[in-house]
Amino acid sequence: MGSIVLVVRLVLADVRRHQVQAAMLLLAVAVATATMALGLSLRGVSDALYEQTRAATAGPDVVALSGDTGPAVTAALASLADDPEVIAHHGPYRVVYADLTTRDSTSSPVVVHGFADKPGTVNRPLVTSGHWVRPGGTVLERGFATALGISVGDHVTIAGLPYPVVGIAVTAATSIYPWAAQIGPGGGPSDYTGLAWMTRSDARTLASSQDLPVTSAVDLKLRDPAATEAFREAHRVSPIRINFHSWQFTAKQDMVILRNSQPILVVGSWLLSFLAITGVAALAAGRAVEQTRRAGLLKAVGAAPALIATVLLTEYLALALAGDALGLVIARLTVPAIASPTASRIGDAAGLTGAIVAAATVLAVAVAVLSSLRPTLRAMRTATVTALTATAHQPRHRPWLTALSALLPTPLLLGLRLTARRPGRAVLQACSTATTVVAIIALLTLYVQPERGYGLDGSSALPNLRGEHDRRLMLAVTILLIALAVVNTITFTWTTAMEARANMAVARTLGATPGQISAGLSAAQLLPALPGAIAGIPMGIALCWFFSVRNTAAPPFAWMLAAALAILLATAALTALPARLAARRPVAQTLSAETA
Repeated sequence: MGSIVLVVRLVLADVRRHQVQAAMLLLAVAVATATMALGLSLRGVSDALYEQTRAATAGPDVVALSGDTGPAVTAALASLADDPEVIAHHGPYRVVYADLTTRDSTSSPVVVHGFADKPGTVNRPLVTSGHWVRPGGTVLERGFATALGISVGDHVTIAGLPYPVVGIAVTAATSIYPWAAQIGPGGGPSDYTGLAWMTRSDARTLASSQDLPVTSAVDLKLRDPAATEAFREAHRVSPIRINFHSWQFTAKQDMVILRNSQPILVVGSWLLSFLAITGVAALAAGRAVEQTRRAGLLKAVGAAPALIATVLLTEYLALALAGDALGLVIARLTVPAIASPTASRIGDAAGLTGAIVAAATVLAVAVAVLSSLRPTLRAMRTATVTALTATAHQPRHRPWLTALSALLPTPLLLGLRLTARRPGRAVLQACSTATTVVAIIALLTLYVQPERGYGLDGSSALPNLRGEHDRRLMLAVTILLIALAVVNTITFTWTTAMEARANMAVARTLGATPGQISAGLSAAQLLPALPGAIAGIPMGIALCWFFSVRNTAAPPFAWMLAAALAILLATAALTALPARLAARRPVAQTLSAETA
């Protein structure tokens, strides 16, 4: 127990001394784990929302649709209810294809279902606002009404005839907006379509007065809801062409709108994790001397190597696990909005599963271990006397570097020497820059894709929900990546300045001005950022190509080049302040501190 208390006290004391670094690690891990948890939970949440909607609306197990009409079709559909496996049914009912126009002239295709004044035991739409159908009025599906910006009491025009909106409802018998049609007129392919309900007589009058296309449907409840495929095979041969849509198909169709969301979030979490590792590794490297001295003090008082390793690693692990918990909470609060971009489903989003929590925790632990393992091992392997007198690591002297840098201007000379003395950190900086460029190119690629709207003419009157959802997600992930890259750049600059303060002080005594020192520190970040920005362009193109379909449009090369240039300019701007602050430190104070 004494060892545990000692470890806790040492960790808490170190966190209090380095609150900014602790906050950076906490937030970086939280962002990465939240993004991963969101990506992994989308399917489960979508299925849960469908199941809750299906239970609340007595959703059918099978919907049978025919593109033909007439007594023979009605009889064929009605005969399906006589199957021994069917325990309840609704219909056959009329499905009318029309177009709907709002007061602000927004137009959209719509299918009108003719229902009874009192819904039966199967397919009972749940009214969320207003009331159920009545003669002369219409009820709109909630996802469709939300896209149109319509509420109860508004008026719409369907096939040229005016109707008041008397209610808003949800159903699990059709796919979410905008795939309510299920089949097109004549049994052909369907277009983006909303859903409305009317009384049977109003639907019949609408179809006959406007000579609109009509199909028929029947909703079936099976004895075994899982036996939908067997039921379909049993009725595959029929004189009437019938399409069967199972509840499993409808649940799967709900995920279509999220088809790109999962890779955006999962790949985004990988990139965020990488940036978190690079940033925290830079922080750990900057504290390497302090950690080595701390290990020496623990060794001097008799601490075993296992205890030293525990003390040094526990701080990072504890902060990473706290960030993991914060990220999971953020994911739990955010997932309903991301997993249900339309209002067509009801219910509460399911909690994160144990597998998702475990995956996020493994990610958090990996960030902590990969970031801190090397400084910890170095501190443990250093002899006690050496650790107690540890100073900043002195890099090896390279004559060729001296000869080359002597030909350069002073700022570039200083920047090149600083970069060459820390090649590992330069690689991390280059990778961080490349990661940011990759994210921006992915965002540009998504934004240049042509999107067909849901209006009658394919216009943008009703934006493509899937495209809009993907763009918002990609923009959010890119902003998070840029934010972490900004923090990393500042961290790299400050860490480099602190480690090189003695060398920079010597350069000042030899005539270098504070401005040249500041420019040299900025150049030390720009030199590795340049190849990173260049490499990020083909890497971003390759990543987008891997996740894209054949006809994906690529952003103009000038845009990608401008993105890389913008990253370099931002790097120069971000390094200016910490470099300037470090360059203004008095020379005498720096040299006396290093020789003390």
